[in-house]
Amino acid sequence: MFPMVCGGCGRPGTRWCRRCERALSDAPIAAHPRVAPGVPVWALGRYRGPHRQAIIALKEHDRRDLARPLGTALALGVRVLARWGELPDAERMLLIPSPTRRMTARRRGGDPVTAVAANAAPALGRRVRVAPLLVTSATARDSAGLDARARARNLRGAVRLRSGAVPTPGASAILVDDVLTTGATVTESVRVLAENGVDVAAVVVLAAA
Repeated sequence: MFPMVCGGCGRPGTRWCRRCERALSDAPIAAHPRVAPGVPVWALGRYRGPHRQAIIALKEHDRRDLARPLGTALALGVRVLARWGELPDAERMLLIPSPTRRMTARRRGGDPVTAVAANAAPALGRRVRVAPLLVTSATARDSAGLDARARARNLRGAVRLRSGAVPTPGASAILVDDVLTTGATVTESVRVLAENGVDVAAVVVLAAA
């Protein structure tokens, strides 16, 4: 049997401790990626400490139970941004997960970002729903080790609407991702969504590198 430990700090006896909960419940911070998507980008924190450990545990170590506390933190961050006036008071708001390869999502038992968004949406009210509209083509190679320009070239044309996806007319959207690095993925995602009539009000990520 494996011991129960906190997904953010490794503390034994709990899956998610109060200290890590407080760390992820801090106010969002503005992020400024090298590849700018043309909309405001916000992060729940820096990619270190419990933010980093929880994301790695969720994505790489099958800690699917962490989708719930991360979703709670995302919902809190979105509510703070709305209170600051950084988000429109729209009748309908979409949480759109950043695109992933189908093969990668299948290997992980589902897309972690979509799972986090799905846990955040109920806490944000009936006007908010998750809309997994985007996928990454299999032609795009792994972006690890690529600089900002190379990532942008690699993703150009590789992000597309999911087959059969129909954007909600008149809805505003928040693009959600786990880690912001160069900004190439969110920039290409915002471009594709805009071309398909989706108004992205902001990008919100769990952590900024």
